[in-house]
Amino acid sequence: MKDSLKYPLTVGGMVVSWSIFYAVSKIVVSATGSPLLGGFLLRVAALVFLTVQLLADGSFKRLFEQRGKALAILILIGTFGFLLDLFANLGYLHGSLSTGTALLKTDVLMVNLATVIIYKKKLYPSDWLGTAIMLAGVLLVLGVDFGGMELHLTDLFFLLSAACVSANAFIIKAAQEKYGEDSDMISYYNNFTVLVLFGISSAVTASFRADALNTIPHFWPLVALGGLAQTGIYFFYYRSLKHFEVWLVKLYLLLMPILSCFIGVVFLGEQLTGAKLLGILVVLAGAAVILLRTRINREGEAAK
Repeated sequence: MKDSLKYPLTVGGMVVSWSIFYAVSKIVVSATGSPLLGGFLLRVAALVFLTVQLLADGSFKRLFEQRGKALAILILIGTFGFLLDLFANLGYLHGSLSTGTALLKTDVLMVNLATVIIYKKKLYPSDWLGTAIMLAGVLLVLGVDFGGMELHLTDLFFLLSAACVSANAFIIKAAQEKYGEDSDMISYYNNFTVLVLFGISSAVTASFRADALNTIPHFWPLVALGGLAQTGIYFFYYRSLKHFEVWLVKLYLLLMPILSCFIGVVFLGEQLTGAKLLGILVVLAGAAVILLRTRINREGEAAK
């Protein structure tokens, strides 16, 4: 497949997979009454799909060939994956949805700053402008109530979650570039580590309860769909990180709330308000600025 078609499809698959997982995860967590148990079930389902994938392409035995620093970084990625969920859940337990939604999106700004300060990469003023525009649009789509926002000390959990998301993206890219790990190995170890940590947490908090299972129609098919979507995230997200800069992948993910919005309208009975429509247009405008960055800055430099 030519790169001109391959990478847009990879980005599209990433956005679609994440949007489906977000919607299904919300349903499963609500049905079980426990984000820990819900997270555990979805990772078990993902483990099945990931195992089938590795068996099909003959790379399953490579799971047992990981050693030393390579193995350590694979486990580290999974640990950060668990922590980002844990911190977000702790934040929502003590804080508001609007505040949490806004603070969790600061991962985009964190990645931009890390790209410039730590990795010494150049971002144009148009990149920062496009980022700001897309971020503002996303908050509109998500219906963040700025007037009702109140900051509390426990909101630091949201920032910790955003920091874990940001750090994990760079760690994944380092595992690919420095240690030569492929996306499928990273995916399997990430999912397995998160699954184990969710399982331990569920056991400690007594979240494993028979009455929390099969509580809604099509419960298990939804869990399977969530596991398939999680597998799609691993497949497309990690391949996107390998090809694109981390900051650019994060901006592509800002398109996810748009698709999630339409999924909510079609399948969950949510309303498509004027504010959400405006937010969609704003996000697309910001995306246009990013996509035209080369032309904008080439013409700007030529005009000097």
